[in-house]
Amino acid sequence: MEYDRMRIRLGISFRGCCCVGALTVVLVPRLACAALGEPESGIAGDVQHLKGSIKSTARSNYRVHEIQLPSGTVLREFATAGGNVFAVAWSGPAIPDLRQALGRYFDVYMTAARAKQGGRRQLQIEQSEFVMQSSGHMRAFSGRAYLPQALPPGTSLDEIR
Repeated sequence: MEYDRMRIRLGISFRGCCCVGALTVVLVPRLACAALGEPESGIAGDVQHLKGSIKSTARSNYRVHEIQLPSGTVLREFATAGGNVFAVAWSGPAIPDLRQALGRYFDVYMTAARAKQGGRRQLQIEQSEFVMQSSGHMRAFSGRAYLPQALPPGTSLDEIR
């Protein structure tokens, strides 16, 4: 009898913790980030969230913010002169937090990844507003995602890597 009461009490506590955890995720505002299609002003939030270090470079018609992650992976965020992130690319031994990098396009990625049949080494998504290519194997991953309509004039797709 004592065991049943303790089990019920633990069950309620566990459910209560799950509810509090779920509410925290939903109600606590997400750390500012410079996800694909978002303003680059959140890149400092990306560096903090990903626990990385940053190096920024200006090109003729865009800026590249290279974030070195503790895992050894490099995440690059490409921003237009107007300040919006038009592409992200990554390479290294681990896949970065794609929810953070892809932002509102993460659900498109997840839907395509779930629908993919066969091997998991390559993924290609081509839509009019969003393109993503990802490939790799253990300790060697790379990929890129970009918004075709947001590419600055004169920017080659070969530059997004």
